[in-house]
Amino acid sequence: MRIAESFRVALDALRVNRLRSVLTMFGVVIGVAAVVVLVAIGGGARDLVEREIEGLGSNIILVSPGEFSFGSAPTVSRMRLDDVEYLHRTLGEDAEIAVTLTSGEPVRAGRNQSYASIVGTNEAMRDVFDRPLRAGGRYLSEIDVETRRRVVVLGSRTAEDIFGDVDPVGRQIAVAGGTRFRVIGVFEEVGQAFGQTRDTELHMPVTTVQRLLGVDRIDFMALRASSAEAIPRLQDEVVDALERRYPGERFSAITQTQLLGTIGTVLGALTGVLAAIAAISLLVGGVGVSNIMLVGVRERTREIGLRKALGARQRDILTQFLTEAVLLTSLGGAVGIALGVSAALTISALSPVPATIAWWSPTLAFAVSAAVGVFFGVVPARRAGRLDPVTALRTE
Repeated sequence: MRIAESFRVALDALRVNRLRSVLTMFGVVIGVAAVVVLVAIGGGARDLVEREIEGLGSNIILVSPGEFSFGSAPTVSRMRLDDVEYLHRTLGEDAEIAVTLTSGEPVRAGRNQSYASIVGTNEAMRDVFDRPLRAGGRYLSEIDVETRRRVVVLGSRTAEDIFGDVDPVGRQIAVAGGTRFRVIGVFEEVGQAFGQTRDTELHMPVTTVQRLLGVDRIDFMALRASSAEAIPRLQDEVVDALERRYPGERFSAITQTQLLGTIGTVLGALTGVLAAIAAISLLVGGVGVSNIMLVGVRERTREIGLRKALGARQRDILTQFLTEAVLLTSLGGAVGIALGVSAALTISALSPVPATIAWWSPTLAFAVSAAVGVFFGVVPARRAGRLDPVTALRTE
């Protein structure tokens, strides 16, 4: 029997039992759609994180207490503000070093109130991370930090929430229950980073925030290396200097490349696990295909006997039933791909996480669905091909 004839007979057989064919395809449709959606969301999340990390700036080294690893508990920082001068003396170069001390606090201007992320920092922060300001304002100065001035630079979202259309520069806000700060500048809008909007940040002198919170630590430091080639040497020197200053303590100095590599590995593994879990439904759908094909062999025993009596060979019968199984799963795979792509685009449009549909994902899902048809269709097809024509014709 020719392939074209096998395809026509298989299509007629599926058309005769439309409802059963649709229900059999359902498991394959769900499995393929789930694989496409999860891989698209995983890829979109990875691209989003990469863009946000790259948006921090180039040649930046982030210094934190403890060994850096995802999933580990945060380490209480022993770093102090005078570590900046210590590193300048130890490193013997003029690298910009920014510090951060963060807290979440309510802020108020008149009757309007908002919740903001308080970032205590120094004058180097803007240069290290390249945060542009709106016209008419300024950033924190060295004098502001040294004298613990109560001045603040507002994020664009917070400025809009508590001042509306009024220019906030020169006006006052109340932070943490009533401490008054004078607004000296407003950041340009920058959007989100790691799922959190950066436009609700309030930058204040780190010394002022230390006094406000009653602490003397800093959480992190950030350095901008003079060139990409200087990064490895600067990393080693920073870690060595801090570990000499704090015996028994561990410190990490990581770059964008290391962050991207670590996050990419974690997200890639997570996407693979989710896709593997979704692929289980493909196996379940394959079992359903095999079961229905076995039922079809039993129902069409007389037809098989008649075909063999008229000269059909065993391989012709095998090809016919195998074609039916592959056609069933391939149609399910095509419908699943369309459903998965549509769901991924919908999720991307309605959620902050974009969905990146890689070309290989639908292709692989379709190939796997066809392979499922071959794998689970072999047993029913071989059983049909081995039927004795005389016995088959006698079947009621």
